[in-house]
Amino acid sequence: MNRQILQILRQVEQGKLTAQEAMLQLKLEPFADLGFAKVDQHRALRQGVAEIIYGEGKTPEQIIGIASSLQEQGQKTVLITRLSPEKAQQIQTQLSVQYDQSSRMGILGQMPEPDGIGTIVVATGGTSDIPVAEEAALTAEALGNQVIRLYDVGVAGVHRLLAHLEELMSARVVIAIAGMEGALASVIGGLVDCPVIGVPTSVGYGASLNGLAALLSMLNSCASGVSVVNIDNGFGAGYLASMINHLEGKA
Repeated sequence: MNRQILQILRQVEQGKLTAQEAMLQLKLEPFADLGFAKVDQHRALRQGVAEIIYGEGKTPEQIIGIASSLQEQGQKTVLITRLSPEKAQQIQTQLSVQYDQSSRMGILGQMPEPDGIGTIVVATGGTSDIPVAEEAALTAEALGNQVIRLYDVGVAGVHRLLAHLEELMSARVVIAIAGMEGALASVIGGLVDCPVIGVPTSVGYGASLNGLAALLSMLNSCASGVSVVNIDNGFGAGYLASMINHLEGKA
């Protein structure tokens, strides 16, 4: 791979390629074919973030192979989501993975210094939502963001939320995570002047339908500026919040 990049750079040096043509070729460079997986080596160049490993359904050996391939290509922080404790233990025999049991996330390498423009606030309706919230918060931190956690500030005791207005109103993005009827996203959406990302969780009694009630409630929010990701998708919310927090003016 390094030889291919060097070849492209030499063509630019010799005037055979323009800088724009070289950038296009680099973006179209191939993947690493491991047989069981095709690791996207140039996702960071195309999208600004390298490939992140979804651990559920993969064997420890497959995760080790993909993570090692990413590290070999110079990826300093490798994220593994939906990783069970048992798989984490097996992976740790070969790789120095830090494991967070609450979020079920593995982190290989060092967490980066925050380079996002502002702060991401992660708020939950209840304590039961914390596993999804930690998936969102750790994802955002691993992508270079400063994160403030506001846990158990749901609308059943709205004064708990209102006690944190300063943090909420100074945020660049707020991730609102709630089960039950999912009202937290609408309430926060009516208070702040930044994007709100709603994450419905599968927390709640029978009629919550494993998060479907919260999902529909958030989708029908009367507050402007609220977007919604899938049920229990803390990773998706953290990733999207990071994209927003790194957006600068584009020509």
